[in-house]
Amino acid sequence: MKSLPFFVLLALLAGVVVAGGAVFTVSQTEQAIVLRLGEPVAGRGLITEPGLHFKIPFIENVVYLDSRILSAESPNLEVLASDNQRLEVDSFVRYKIADPLRFYQTVGSVIGANNQLASVLNSAVRRVLSEANQRQIVRDERADLMLKIRDQANIEAHKFGVEVIDARIRRVDLPQQISEKVYGRMQTERAREAAEYRAQGSEQAQKIRAKADREVIVLKAEAQRQADQTKGEGDAERNRIFAESFGKDPDFFAFYRSMQAYETAFKSGDTRFLIGPRSDFFRFFGAPGGQKAPAGAAASAPDEPEKKH
Repeated sequence: MKSLPFFVLLALLAGVVVAGGAVFTVSQTEQAIVLRLGEPVAGRGLITEPGLHFKIPFIENVVYLDSRILSAESPNLEVLASDNQRLEVDSFVRYKIADPLRFYQTVGSVIGANNQLASVLNSAVRRVLSEANQRQIVRDERADLMLKIRDQANIEAHKFGVEVIDARIRRVDLPQQISEKVYGRMQTERAREAAEYRAQGSEQAQKIRAKADREVIVLKAEAQRQADQTKGEGDAERNRIFAESFGKDPDFFAFYRSMQAYETAFKSGDTRFLIGPRSDFFRFFGAPGGQKAPAGAAASAPDEPEKKH
């Protein structure tokens, strides 16, 4: 009688284990396959409704599959376009599990499906893009090409119980080596254009400087001509005034010219004069009226004395 509670507890524990193994839950983002000894149970093998469900413990087991839209990416792929341009393409697909049973039997899991779809996507991208040129791939027909890639990938994906919803080309670039060559040519071209612009600027600068120098010479020549003309006019006016003055008062004119001669001759320096005191040069020193010396002298303004150095 004492062992009865032990068997009761053991039976209760076994019941709890069996009940726990007979109940499973399917969430909103999942679908489940009930397997009996590794094979789907006829009639209720696929469960798509979320909630609480039952199975036979220890005989049946449940495989959960994602019911959401999944993504599979392809590594960077080098493609030869129809115009023999090598392009590096980065693409991906969006898909969902359309036939869970076939999906489980062919690929087994999402990881296996991603690996298979990456290979399918690579083949579809190569086939479609090989029929288009670089301009169509990059700009003109990119959307249509992605639809073709999706359709071709979808045909192969049905074998895995998968439906491809969308296929996208994320990026299209030139391969690294070609990109470096292209950038090198661009840099060379830009350097050539810069040198050409500098040469044109230097040529324009030389033309501007030459024009400015020519204008300076012309302006200086014109100014010199005007200055010479003005000076000539001034000298002519001075000579005219002198002539008029000489005609009006010859004695004053002779006196004035003698004073200028004295100022020039008696400037400070080492000049010495060897001249007689009765020379006509000093005639205004002897008489204020400038009468001629007895020995004879010039009738007009006196000549400058001979200098001895």
